[in-house]
Amino acid sequence: MNKFGATIRQRREEKELLLRHVAAQLDIDTAMLSKVERGERNAKREHVVMLSKILELDTNELLTMWLADKVYEVIEDEEVGLNALKVAEEQANYNKINP
Repeated sequence: MNKFGATIRQRREEKELLLRHVAAQLDIDTAMLSKVERGERNAKREHVVMLSKILELDTNELLTMWLADKVYEVIEDEEVGLNALKVAEEQANYNKINP
């Protein structure tokens, strides 16, 4: 699963942007961006924001996909991964109500 990488690759190709040109705008090498698109490396948050502007994508949606991929990477091999997500969601909701 790598919805973030697949999304940026698809959008980059739709806009007919070359990998090397987008990588240059991010100030990273082409190989690194290629690995991000394939899900082999994680992008930095600052790059996600920049990519949303370059590719004309909604920043919050792209950040959500990026974060979801990072969370999934942590829990994918855990038997109790889904339970941990539920507990984390409960904690987040509690913290919103009780700051």
